[in-house]
Amino acid sequence: MIRIDTLAGRLVMGLLLGSAALPAMAQLSPEAQRAWAAAQERKAEQLMRGAGQERAAAVPGAGARHPTPMPPEQRDRWVADTGKLLATAGVIQAEGAGGGGLAPWALITGYGTRDSYGANAHYTTVRTQDYTLKSYGVAVGIMDRVELSAAKQEFYGSAAPLDKLRISQDIFGIKVKLAGDAVYDQDLWLPQIAAGVMFKRNNGIGGLGAVSNVKQLGAASDSGVDYYLAATKLLLQQSLLLNGTLRLTRANQMGILGFGGDLGNRYQAMGEFSAAYLVNRQLAIGAEYRMKPRNLSADSEKDYYDTFIAWFPGKNLSLTLAYVSLGDITIYNPKRQNGVYLSLQAGF
Repeated sequence: MIRIDTLAGRLVMGLLLGSAALPAMAQLSPEAQRAWAAAQERKAEQLMRGAGQERAAAVPGAGARHPTPMPPEQRDRWVADTGKLLATAGVIQAEGAGGGGLAPWALITGYGTRDSYGANAHYTTVRTQDYTLKSYGVAVGIMDRVELSAAKQEFYGSAAPLDKLRISQDIFGIKVKLAGDAVYDQDLWLPQIAAGVMFKRNNGIGGLGAVSNVKQLGAASDSGVDYYLAATKLLLQQSLLLNGTLRLTRANQMGILGFGGDLGNRYQAMGEFSAAYLVNRQLAIGAEYRMKPRNLSADSEKDYYDTFIAWFPGKNLSLTLAYVSLGDITIYNPKRQNGVYLSLQAGF
């Protein structure tokens, strides 16, 4: 049998077959003739569709111009769902981790649920009588389980003899949720628990003449690692959040003045505590307390504390304002440093 591969050949064959059937059609009723004609039209359409598919397959890349539409469930797979309750992602603390202003919490940053992700960028400034601290960076929460963060701190003096002081440090963090869920475990006593690590590196000192490294102030090292375990309990019925963090650290003033020193160079366990009351869905007030080690003779380091108000107009923006006390910072300006903490956070 001869194979007919071209569209024209197939159409010619269809016409020949149709011509051969004309004598028989004369004997059919009008309704049967119309049915036969409709069947021939359907066969011709099928032949043309088949020929078009064969041409597309024969031309490389022809189908790429009209790709098969992606199903909606696949299109939405990489879109953040922002499924968490408003304000339950916390804010970004001074070292870049998700939490309050001073202490990291067990909450994972961002509003992505366990099937999604979230991310935030922050800018924070703290101004006291003699110093200014700036912090900015980004943090990413993955599947409400893992948090990655990167932040930079810049510290400036504004009063003599340290009015030209400039110090900066880089901080990279990772946090992993270990147990519990702050939102869904309302009928359990178990809080949400997370463990975290902060890798810190001091970039040196500027504005102090020959003093260019924190080791010249007595610090044992210009880099260090903080380890912490955080537990956060959210009581939705009482509109209350409670957090406790235990940190193992050698850092002097969060690492701004290096790590370890002439008074001690071992890891010490420091407690950090936070309480927040949700006035409504968009507004929270609270307080924090953070214990600090004292490793340097040149720095009579004291504990930190603050009282704050945080506003969440939506899941993409938050603003935190606080009164903060950072204690004494160096013996050269020996007075308690109290001031204003302001932090802006944007993300999803």
